[in-house]
Amino acid sequence: MQDKNLSLSGKNVWVTGSSRGIGKAIAEHFASCGANVLIHGSRPDSTRVFNEGESLESNAKGIADQYGVTCLAVTGDLTDWKTVTRIVDEIHQKLGTIDVLVNNAGGDIGTKGVAADMAGKPDGNDATNISVEDIKTVMDRNFLTCVFCCKAVAPEMMARKSGKIINIGSIAGLKGLPGAAIYASSKAAVHEYSRCLAVQLRPYDINVNVIAPGDTLTERYIASRPTDDSRKVHEGTLDRYGWPEEVATAVEFLATEASRFITGEVIRVDGGSQVWPS
Repeated sequence: MQDKNLSLSGKNVWVTGSSRGIGKAIAEHFASCGANVLIHGSRPDSTRVFNEGESLESNAKGIADQYGVTCLAVTGDLTDWKTVTRIVDEIHQKLGTIDVLVNNAGGDIGTKGVAADMAGKPDGNDATNISVEDIKTVMDRNFLTCVFCCKAVAPEMMARKSGKIINIGSIAGLKGLPGAAIYASSKAAVHEYSRCLAVQLRPYDINVNVIAPGDTLTERYIASRPTDDSRKVHEGTLDRYGWPEEVATAVEFLATEASRFITGEVIRVDGGSQVWPS
């Protein structure tokens, strides 16, 4: 018998940025745990960029059929407040309350988008040479989307004194980097915003935490940089790449009642590549 503290059966979970990669793995994992899932992409066909599905709708149908849960697709640009509120209203109309919010949308992706060279990494990707346009794009894509979705969903959780918010940060936001400085800064902002929100929501019994993945093998990760084949193993060493499902199970823990007395934390899922205090 499954421990009731670990049960997600019947919960409604919105995973932003879940058309591919880590977000897709998180959504599928929640469905396997019996949760109803809202998957999200910026466009209906964003699944096709790295061949991770024909469309968002087809992915939703596949998840629903495989796991016997409700899985719906929502689309839109989460850097736009009106779009965020429209999506939240759509979720309420189609499924009801949002029990768990997973803010996964983001990435080190500039204004040219993921179809550009190196899967969209900005040109001059450091603290001084990155373009003004890419600074805004990367900050908005990672930080603003998180803030907007929390702002839209937290009030309903506060009203019923129930809910879980898990924001996806990065170990990049926990150290200085010679490259990807704006991405690292945006994820550090996600970490600190999550701490602030966690303190605000403590009286409402709502947990807010962050998962900070390390190098995780997704199709975009492989497309955006050289990779080391010797580190593409699943076991036998922690000195390897992470796999999306390993991030997903950590997110699951933070979504269950097993983590009910944990809030305001940034938890690395990186095999110990960083071992100093956050």
